[in-house]
Amino acid sequence: MTITERPSSITDLHRTLDEAEVGRKHWLTVFTAGMGFFTDAYDLFIIGTVTVLLTPIFHLNTNQISFLNAASLLASVAGALTFGRLMDKLGRKKMYGVEISILVVGAILCAFAWNFTSLFVFRLLVGYGVGGDYATSAIITSEYANRKSRGKLVGTVFAMQGLGLLAGPLMASIFLSAGVSHGLAWRLMLGFGAIPAASVVYLRRRIKETPRFSLNIQGDEDSARTAVAWVTDSNPIVSCDDSTNTSSGDSSASIQDQASKPGAGLTRAVKVRLTDQPFLTRLIGTAGCWFLMDIAFYGNSVSSPLILKKLQPGGTLLSHTLISLAIFAVAAFPGYWVAVRMMDRKGRKSIQIQGFLIMALAFGLIWLVPGVSSNVAIFLALFSISYFFIEYGPNQTTFVYPSEIFPTSVRGMGDGISAGAGKMGAFIGALMVPHLLRSIGLSGVMGIMAVVSVLGALLTIIALPEPMGKSLEEASCEVFSDEPVERQAV
Repeated sequence: MTITERPSSITDLHRTLDEAEVGRKHWLTVFTAGMGFFTDAYDLFIIGTVTVLLTPIFHLNTNQISFLNAASLLASVAGALTFGRLMDKLGRKKMYGVEISILVVGAILCAFAWNFTSLFVFRLLVGYGVGGDYATSAIITSEYANRKSRGKLVGTVFAMQGLGLLAGPLMASIFLSAGVSHGLAWRLMLGFGAIPAASVVYLRRRIKETPRFSLNIQGDEDSARTAVAWVTDSNPIVSCDDSTNTSSGDSSASIQDQASKPGAGLTRAVKVRLTDQPFLTRLIGTAGCWFLMDIAFYGNSVSSPLILKKLQPGGTLLSHTLISLAIFAVAAFPGYWVAVRMMDRKGRKSIQIQGFLIMALAFGLIWLVPGVSSNVAIFLALFSISYFFIEYGPNQTTFVYPSEIFPTSVRGMGDGISAGAGKMGAFIGALMVPHLLRSIGLSGVMGIMAVVSVLGALLTIIALPEPMGKSLEEASCEVFSDEPVERQAV
């Protein structure tokens, strides 16, 4: 079997997607995916405040606090791997909406937990849905996106995490300042996570199969054309000139003519393995960078109430929650949207390297400069800088990268493994930071985060390409076979 250029009908459909202006259906896709990420962030980060409230109610010890903080993160590894694999095997559409339904059920059950064990189990269910959402939402948005704005569209989905980060401490502050009892407040905080997720279940189940999966994997040109027409609000014109096909057969025959011949079918993308090069190197880059970034991001964010308590031992839970809210609002939230704006101008690779390096600088100063870890003003300034460059940097780009640089046949698994590795790093960070704060102190924790950030910058330089401005097929090194294959039933 030889590798050839795409038949012109396939090329025309890809080109229509790549060159389309961003329209209403693109933003509908982004909204449908983004509401999941709002919920993901809210559910993953609200637990830090919840465990503080629950400590005297459930009589939690340090180990139990760590396990509750990290339970959803560990389960999200399994969710990302499972849904990533199923998307490649069964299609994007069949899985979309299933993962967020799991999240909704888990959030409701968490609100009715009666002890440590029940809450731990229900948090695992929430995490499983969150992990599935990471893989499905990025890929569906990427496969519908155009070439010039793909980074902005996928990045906007992830930027909804910023709203979730704000919503967590905001909801906590409202309940605490209103005098709601701690026994009721934690249940309301956890139950709220079901509302935004439930609002988009219907939209996700109604979305069409992505045209790239229909065309490249299923060989279903009719479904692909329908999906392209839906997202671009146009009727894509398919060329009858097959002169781009370099196979030894009849190069002037259209793909429809080939499909009508006995025993013939549609030409589709060649299926590859993630262990093939360059995909293995890319997978090490996407999974490794996401793993390292999430150690720092989730380690600091989930344990922010404990970090602030270490910084201000006399502060109240409300004051620490308000400080967290201020950091997210002033530093983290703008970082997401600056990244969205610059993703298709500056490129993923340079943004990720810059973000990691300035994170390392901020953490390193807290670690190495005497007195910084006990000086509230200086610590909060450096801590806020680190948050801005996490969001304008690897927290955004590690989400975008895996949805772009793997071929269609393994894109789900590549994204799932990358997201799973990230959440394993998040699990380690959330689990270990409470113990590390007790053993090596605040400055020691920041020293570990500085080293992690330097490693992330080095791995980005070595392992990752720059997909900015390229079609998804070019960025992912997609190749097509000159051997027609039978059309799959859909």
